[in-house]
Amino acid sequence: MKTLVLGLLTALLLGSSLSMALEKGEKAPEIRARKWLNAPGSVTLKDLAGKIVVVEFWATWCPPCRKSIPHLVELNAQYKDKGVVFIGLTNEDYKKANLAKFVKEMKIEYIIGTGSDAGKKYDVTGIPAAFVVGNDGTILWSGHPMNGLDKALAAALAPADEKKDAPPKKADAATPPPPPATQRPAKPAQSR
Repeated sequence: MKTLVLGLLTALLLGSSLSMALEKGEKAPEIRARKWLNAPGSVTLKDLAGKIVVVEFWATWCPPCRKSIPHLVELNAQYKDKGVVFIGLTNEDYKKANLAKFVKEMKIEYIIGTGSDAGKKYDVTGIPAAFVVGNDGTILWSGHPMNGLDKALAAALAPADEKKDAPPKKADAATPPPPPATQRPAKPAQSR
C-alpha cells in the first residue's frame, strides 16, 4: 500500500506539466543568490547586459534536473565562446546540499547560484525550468531545458536578417519528449 501511494504521488508530481507565467518579450527579473560557484563574485543580469543568458532553475534532489545537467554542460561548452552565459540557480543551501561536491561530480563549469529566491520572481512552479534572456534583457524563450533550449539558443544567435526571413519551424517529430518536470504545489490565484 505504501508503495502504491508513493508511486501515485511521484506520478502526480513528475507527470504534471511545467508552468511558467513569464511571457516572451517581458523584461527578465534580476537574479541573486547567497553564494556563487564558478564565478569571481556576485552575478547579475545587469552586469551581463549585451549577452545572451540562460537562467536555469534546478535542485540536487530533482531527478529530471540531474538528467538535464549533462545537456546543459554540453550546451555551455558549445556556446560559451559565442557570448552565451549559463547560470544555474538553486534555492538549496550550499553546505547542506554539498553543492561543491555535486558541481564537481556533474562536471558543471557554468555559473551556479545557491540559496537563490529568483525562481519566485520568474514564477517557476516546476523544475527544471530554463529561460533564455536576450542581449536586451527580455525573455526570448522559456521551457524545459531538454525540450527546445538548443534551438532557442541557435535562433537567438542567428543574424537579425536570418530571423526575419526564416519560415516558422515546426516541432521535430524525432525529438523525444523531455523527462517530466518536478512541480511544487500551485500557489493560490491572487487578484490584481
